[in-house]
Parts: sequence; C-alpha cells; structure tokens
Amino acid sequence: MEALLEEVQRVGYVNKPVASDVDLIAEISRLKREKNAVILAHYYVDGEIQDLADYIGDSLGLSQQAASTEADMIVFCGVHFMGETAKILSPHKKVVIPDLNAGCSLADSAPADKFAAFKAQYPDHLVLSYINCSAEIKALSDIIVTSSNALKIVESLPRDQKIIFAPDANLGRFVMNKTGRDMVLWDGACIVHIDISLEKLQRLRTENPDAEFIAHPECQEHILSQADYVGSTTALLKYVVDSPNQTFIVGTEAGILHKMRQAVPHKKIIPAPASQNNTCACSECPYMKMNTLEKLYNCLLYEQPEIFVPEDVRVKAEASVIRMLEMSK
Repeated sequence: MEALLEEVQRVGYVNKPVASDVDLIAEISRLKREKNAVILAHYYVDGEIQDLADYIGDSLGLSQQAASTEADMIVFCGVHFMGETAKILSPHKKVVIPDLNAGCSLADSAPADKFAAFKAQYPDHLVLSYINCSAEIKALSDIIVTSSNALKIVESLPRDQKIIFAPDANLGRFVMNKTGRDMVLWDGACIVHIDISLEKLQRLRTENPDAEFIAHPECQEHILSQADYVGSTTALLKYVVDSPNQTFIVGTEAGILHKMRQAVPHKKIIPAPASQNNTCACSECPYMKMNTLEKLYNCLLYEQPEIFVPEDVRVKAEASVIRMLEMSK
C-alpha cells in the first residue's frame, strides 16, 4: 500500500493496468455497491462516466449532494476543487477523485497568497467567490456562489454593501450588468469559456439561421452579447428542454451536450466553436477529460487518490460554503 501511495503522489492517479477482459461498467457498479460509495459527476466529464453516476449536475447541485449523501465514500468525477468542496462539506467521509491532476484554470488563476494581499486592500468589502476556486480561497471568502445562484445572492445583499467578486471576472461582469451593482473584480477566467471564437460563432449562426445561441456567463462579454439566453450549465440544459426551438448552439464546455441530446434527441444541438483547431471543433476542458473509466475503476478499487483539506482551512471554507447553501434554499 505504501508503494501505491508513493506512486499516486508521483503521478496523480492509480497507474495500474486494467485487464482487457474486465467489464469496466459492471465492475464499477459492483464496487460502488460493495463499498457504499456514491459517484458524483459534473456535466463536463465524458458521457460514459455521466451514465454511471448516481448524480450528475453543476457545481451547486453537486455541493448539495456532497453535503447530504449517506454514502461512506464520495467518488467525485470532475476537477480537484470539486473534490475539495465535497471534503469540506463531508469531512468524516472518504473523498476520492480519479486523477489529482484534474485541476482548473480558473481556480489556478487565484493563488491564495496573492488573493489575500488583494483582499487586504479592501477591508470593508464582503468577499464573494465563485465555487471554482481552491479551498484556500474559499477560506478567505465570506460567501461562495455558483453561476446558478450568484444573481440571487448578490441581489439579497444590502445595496450599500461593498463586494469583492472572485475569481471569474466574466461572471462578475455579468452579475454587475444584471444587478447594477459595482463590484471589485479579481481578474481570473476559465480557459474553456474564453476560447469560444466570435468569428467562427457568427459563421456558424449564418449556416444555422434558425438556431438559438445559449451561453454560460463565464464567457466573455462580446460572446454573451450575441446570446439569446445566458445561464448556468443546469439552466442551459433546462432551456434546451423547455424551448420550442429545435436547433441550439451551446456556448459552454461540450460535455453538457451528452445530457442535452439524451433529453431532447429530436433537437439539433451544436457546440459553440473554439478558437483553437481541435478535433471536436468545440470547447473542451482538458482537465475534465482526465476522468476516464479506467481511472474511475482503479479509484474505486484502491480508494485512491484521496482528497485532504487541512482542518483549519476546511473550517473557514465550510463557513462560506454553508452560507451559500443556506442562501440558495
């Protein structure tokens, strides 16, 4: 076991070959039952993992599930900060993720030491941080928000309350425009959402004149200005289901298209184009795609890699996350 832990620390995941005759889907389901584990998956991971998950959702829904689950072990198929959030909310449960290398460009854009210095410049400001941040940033925050509840939470605060909004400046600007509130923004961004190409998008809309363009608020302002609807990942899914329209261009990470196509197989769902020339011609998060069936199987089998959060950080972070959950009811 010691050698396994050393290997996990070195490479970030359980690097054990899986025999070719192993039925991964059946074995993952068996291990989950035997170990009383729950698999939580974000909409952005591959569809084959989404189909195995006990719960699929966006950051708010996943946080709520992590806080309420009765499972002994939480297997989080997403990125590192999501596993941390689950551990913050369920400190006595074992929390594991398939690959510790599955980070987040947005979370990485706010180093804790630099953010602490930034915060110190505004001592009379309340700190609202988007959940896509590290446990250390959550510990430095007063309230955590998600794209699902940021507007509601900001609007619930007194009009004269001064606010720092971190780490996503695009979401912050969207909230400012919607609420009329002036906030101090930390200049962070998600590499996936800022990579959507306006030129390619306009060409795609010309080719699909009946399509509605829907977008996540992490996109840049010039992209959001083109959108027929802006909402969180869950809200975008609901919009596609509820809208009478038959064709949609979706401006967010392409993993959500799996659930959209399952929900409305008769509708045409097109991913918004990325600036880079990749194989899918869409916006994909390389970190989310580090979650694979093989890594998930090994993660369940060996119960590694495990997520740990220092208790002093966890307690402070928990307060800001719990405040969000209470304000989201």
